[in-house]
Amino acid sequence: MMDPQSSLDSLQLCDREDSLPATESADGSIDLPVPQQIHISSITCDSFKISWDMDSRGSERITHYFIDLNKTENKSSNKFKHKDVPTKLVAKAVPLPMTVRGHWFLSPRTEYTVSVQTAAKQPDGEYAVSQWSEVIELCTADYSTVHLNQLLQKAEAIAGRMLPFTVFYRNQEKDYFQQASPSYRSRDAQCCRMLPAVKDNSGSHGSPISGKLEGVFFSCNTEFNTGKPPQDSPYGPFRFQIKADVLFNQNTNVYFGDFYCMYTSYHYIILVLAPEGSDGDAFCKGRLPALDGSDNRFLICTEEDDGSLSFRHAQDVILEVIYTEPVDLSSGTVAQISGQQLTSQSTVNAKKDPSCKICNISVGR
Repeated sequence: MMDPQSSLDSLQLCDREDSLPATESADGSIDLPVPQQIHISSITCDSFKISWDMDSRGSERITHYFIDLNKTENKSSNKFKHKDVPTKLVAKAVPLPMTVRGHWFLSPRTEYTVSVQTAAKQPDGEYAVSQWSEVIELCTADYSTVHLNQLLQKAEAIAGRMLPFTVFYRNQEKDYFQQASPSYRSRDAQCCRMLPAVKDNSGSHGSPISGKLEGVFFSCNTEFNTGKPPQDSPYGPFRFQIKADVLFNQNTNVYFGDFYCMYTSYHYIILVLAPEGSDGDAFCKGRLPALDGSDNRFLICTEEDDGSLSFRHAQDVILEVIYTEPVDLSSGTVAQISGQQLTSQSTVNAKKDPSCKICNISVGR
């Protein structure tokens, strides 16, 4: 008998519903209990536990459970990562609750419907089945810190050497910095501060910061030959620039947020800068891997002999830095850049390439 804590790695996957026919016994009837009061618990990004109640009559004849799992985003079709993956899961009857686990048919942050049948395998290999249970809904969870640490290790492997930098910068359209408008909800009405805004859904689908963490996005990458920020940007021709030590110092905590690409050779790493004790810091603790601000592969701040701070960033990745607190425009400068607006490189709501072996881990993308 299968261990109740085992995953669905050992389960059979049936190609279609009509491959599970009901079979009558010799006297023309078979009565199997119908699962009732379905209960889902211990939900992760790629697993959940399922249990149910059922009448004891006929339960001794049950040999298997059939689980029907469907994404709810489009109930008329089953849009799994791989189109040939079916949704009918066959498990040997085991003590409940049973763990359903499988990154090839469960993705993080995804809504599913679930229903269950009990079944009895017949001597001829066919199955007698009960009626389907009620249909219930569940939503899988974000990446855990275990999964994020796996992403972190992959990101560290390609970060490259460290280059010095002195400023963080943020590009926008001219109106963003000059006009008080309801369309710019990430800036206050007096146009004096840039306010934290909820992060969009770009990057890894399971990232716990997408749609939840509030912050102000900055960049810090520099050109190799000049040591200065590039003159091109996908986000607008006007740039707010601020000295690095205003946002990043010894009172700032650094967290790893995500690692992804967008079907190109460029790889992006999202880091979170949160002042110690801030709301953003409280959000990140326990959700994101914490980095040593003076010793990590992506973004460091070190104190020199004279007491000044120096800063370095990873060369071989594009860093997206989220600062979790409001930023006064008076603490920096705004100027127009001379380069082009490379809109094709924008990461706004960009979807991660699920086939990239460099930045994916063995759970839902």
